[in-house]
Amino acid sequence: MATQARLLHRLPPVSVMIACLVLAIMLVLVIFAPIIAPMDPRDVSSYSLMDMEIPPIFMEGGDPRFLLGTDNQGRDLVSVILFGLRISILIGIGAVLFAAAVGVALGLIAGFFGGLVDSIVMRIADILVSFPTILVALLISGIARAQLDADTVLTWAPLILIVAIAINEWVQYARTVRASSMVEISRDYVRAAKVIGLPPRRIMLRHILPNVMSSVMVIATINLAGAILTEATLSFLGAGMPPTYPSLGTLIRIGNQFLFSGLWWIAVMPATVLVILVLAVNIIGDYLRDRFNPKLMAR
Repeated sequence: MATQARLLHRLPPVSVMIACLVLAIMLVLVIFAPIIAPMDPRDVSSYSLMDMEIPPIFMEGGDPRFLLGTDNQGRDLVSVILFGLRISILIGIGAVLFAAAVGVALGLIAGFFGGLVDSIVMRIADILVSFPTILVALLISGIARAQLDADTVLTWAPLILIVAIAINEWVQYARTVRASSMVEISRDYVRAAKVIGLPPRRIMLRHILPNVMSSVMVIATINLAGAILTEATLSFLGAGMPPTYPSLGTLIRIGNQFLFSGLWWIAVMPATVLVILVLAVNIIGDYLRDRFNPKLMAR
């Protein structure tokens, strides 16, 4: 009985299991969107003005061909949301990976070498933290749009958004890895590695990095929700993905124009998907944070 109780205690809560299931379903939909979606919203020839502004199937006037209805251009909302969800998740994951790579590298260097290197990295981090993330993202996105022509911006819009979001998010990774590195440096195994003459790069990558990755994974999971919301905010403000390759934020911005004219589903449907996605990621992130908290693990 005691063994069964310990096993049950180690199982994640039901809310976390549901969140994992929801996130897994969304990832499957994202991967197979071109196959699952009834139409390709990127193909202008598939638009039909005769099918515009059809309500969802559960409302009067709904069409069985369009489960969630259509938008003002006659696009199937299921297809548009699937492709929008795909773009939002890819940009969010890309921003988190980019920020984690930069932050972990700078945190390892600052924590290992200390001194002037540590001071420079941390002062840059302090400067960036003093600016709101959305403000920095708007600035980077605006500069890119002003310096590049329209075709280049359209082609590189996802990369511009990834850099714009990640430029201010690497600080948290750097600070966490720096603090953990300074603790690991005092360990005997790191001192032994220095004594036998191992190069700093090998010590950082082979000995210190594996011991700080649990914290990095927790931060990355929590920041994924923030990155997705930041991308949605930028797209809602018109500084994100173009309408031809809409993300969830772009779909909400387009639907917001028709929200009080009776066509509420154009904005509410993608907004609901965004809320469910962010909520699922936040629940998983909170669980991982508590799971890897040494004080809570000791209980």
